[in-house]
Amino acid sequence: MSRGLIAIFAVATGLAVASNYLAQPLLATIRHDLGVGSAVAGLIVTVAQTGYALGLVLLLPLGDLFERRRLITTLAVLTAAGLGAAGFAPSIGLLMGATGLVALTSVMAQVLVPFAATLTPQARRGQVVGRVMSGLLVGILMARTVAGLVAQVAGWRTVYWVAAVCMLALAIVLNRTLPEYRENVALSYPRLLASVLAIARREPTLRRRAVYGGLAFADFSVLWTTLAFLLAGSHYHYGEAVIGLFGLAGAAGAVVASPIGRLNDRGWTVHLTGLMSVLLPLSFLLIWLGRTSLVALIAGVIVVDLASQNLHITNQSQIYKLRPEERSRITAFYMTCCFIGAALGSSTAASAFGASGWKGVCILGAGFGCASLLWWVIDLAGARRRTVDEQATDLSK
Repeated sequence: MSRGLIAIFAVATGLAVASNYLAQPLLATIRHDLGVGSAVAGLIVTVAQTGYALGLVLLLPLGDLFERRRLITTLAVLTAAGLGAAGFAPSIGLLMGATGLVALTSVMAQVLVPFAATLTPQARRGQVVGRVMSGLLVGILMARTVAGLVAQVAGWRTVYWVAAVCMLALAIVLNRTLPEYRENVALSYPRLLASVLAIARREPTLRRRAVYGGLAFADFSVLWTTLAFLLAGSHYHYGEAVIGLFGLAGAAGAVVASPIGRLNDRGWTVHLTGLMSVLLPLSFLLIWLGRTSLVALIAGVIVVDLASQNLHITNQSQIYKLRPEERSRITAFYMTCCFIGAALGSSTAASAFGASGWKGVCILGAGFGCASLLWWVIDLAGARRRTVDEQATDLSK
């Protein structure tokens, strides 16, 4: 993993995952253009998160079965096709269908992350994964910013056409630069999928980290599903370009991703998990104040992005210490739980905004954050019990 190859991994994961977030700053415009309500428009995000979760279940495990460079480039081409179709969609139903295809195949980002971990020695794995994740996080953030700016100038459909061209170019670059790699896994496709749950049953660390991931992604999705509605509403009256710029407010999470990876390599995992879990509910207090205060809103966006994204990196630093030959399937279980959480967050957030406005959104987000903090307390108590039991066993011997 040279610096150049790490950079390619980071850019590729960023562009891939960006495809799944293009609609978020455009929801208000799409709603008016296609003549649907806010709850229906919010379902575009839910379809994207659900499709991504299906891709994690059905496609990501193939990283342990097929040659990875070929799998990654194939998924990139299919993502480009879905993006092009979204740009031409004449109705909300067809737009959701194209969005679902894009979400399904853009899981190539999650094939790339364990691939990077596999190519990196254990001593540097957290740092390298952090750098690759920095690219992924920047992709999420810049997707909103660039989508808003392009939509302001050339319309929301142009956003999808430009993204399709970028994905086709990315497929060519990846095919020429990625090394060939294949695990020696002798399983049929049905047995491969079934083994994902078997791995989860025997790996308690994976199950615990999946809970953190699901709650963090739920909070992340609660904010970004509804933020465009607040910013386009009666208090702020912002257009797509300004709404998209709010993606830059979350850049702090991407900036500290690599240092967070290094801290995990040095054994700070428990402390980092607790800190990020505390920040999640606190961030929604700032976001609540942000209904009328731009400074508080920007601060809340920074905190929720930093906490959710770096909790995710901390989780990955732990699960990639597990069985190397099963990393794609380990990632499949973990990321499926994350995007189930994201789909739950986006769907409930759209309903909460429709029923109770910004107050309902903030209560919902704080609830998911408090659940993460409670899970950390339970997890910490369990770890202490396990340590005591291990010491008692050693003494008995």
